[in-house]
Amino acid sequence: MPVGTRGTVKGLTPQQIRATGSDIILNNAFHLMLRPTDTRVAELGGVHKFMRWDRPILTDSGGYQAWSMADINTIDENGVTFKSIIDGAKIRMTPERSIEIQNNLGADIIMAFDDCPSSVEPQTQNLARRRHALTARDGEMTARQHESRLLQSLDRTASWLERCELAHQKKDSQALFGIVQGGVDLSFRARSVEQVCNVELPGYAIGGVAVGESPEKIAEVVKFTAKLLPEEKPRYLMGVGYERDLVAAVASGMDMFDCVLPTRNARNAHAFTKQGPLNLRNACFIDDLGVLQDGCTCATCSAGNSRAYLRHLFKCKEMLAGTLLSIHNIHHFQSLMIDIRLAIEDNSWSTLPKRWPILTMS
Repeated sequence: MPVGTRGTVKGLTPQQIRATGSDIILNNAFHLMLRPTDTRVAELGGVHKFMRWDRPILTDSGGYQAWSMADINTIDENGVTFKSIIDGAKIRMTPERSIEIQNNLGADIIMAFDDCPSSVEPQTQNLARRRHALTARDGEMTARQHESRLLQSLDRTASWLERCELAHQKKDSQALFGIVQGGVDLSFRARSVEQVCNVELPGYAIGGVAVGESPEKIAEVVKFTAKLLPEEKPRYLMGVGYERDLVAAVASGMDMFDCVLPTRNARNAHAFTKQGPLNLRNACFIDDLGVLQDGCTCATCSAGNSRAYLRHLFKCKEMLAGTLLSIHNIHHFQSLMIDIRLAIEDNSWSTLPKRWPILTMS
């Protein structure tokens, strides 16, 4: 699912998104609540009509923002208090309020409001900005303190899920998914699965990965957790990831994915290809008339846009650069998903790396 946080996949029209092979996109309830507000979106006909997207939409609940915006919020047993990034006003987000926002927005799949702590001690986060934000709010933690925080998040997530289910007013038209937490502790994951799946829902998600841990740990947690989730329900891995992450997750039994990588990296001149990534700002592409990927059927490559031309656009800071590369990158990941489905249907899983050399790269 391409990520359209504020009701737009940055730089792309709905028609361009559909042309990449995308059938469903993700919006963010927290950001749309801030602007233009969920009530205004409801008055304007809901997110589908508002952004002119006639296919499914999934909305995140705001729980992830409690982690990503740790320096401007506080958490308690009943919810999260944010400082608005628009005007500094205090904003209270509870399970009930999160569901109300998502009911107003009108997405097809809505997510439970969960407590998403750092999967590792705050001071060991690998991303400096996140490390500073988390330590500003939570302080440095010992291993024992972090374990206690993870345990707290399991019970809180389960309690908030029950409140979300009770608050949900549009069960006939909006599917509510629960979210499993637990960090990288597999026993915590098992406990969270039991708690979350105790509530009968249309689908379930694995959250709290790609929030500071290594790719190897992500794969381990997903492989362990996926097999515990109901087989007959959709299983959604939130916020992941690179090509190898997706293939490993599908092999573990996951069905749905979202990530900002295709579009965020595109805006930074990073192209995904089957042979590996390209940084189009590099001088080696200045005279390169080849397309991004030979045989690629995306609109960017099909039109013959060369690596040299795309590099020129990025060097000149032209808006078209991000658009053309976003089209290619989303198409790249949708093509991978198509090939994964074919490999499952044809029982040709072992041959997938031959068609996608990136899967064997370290």
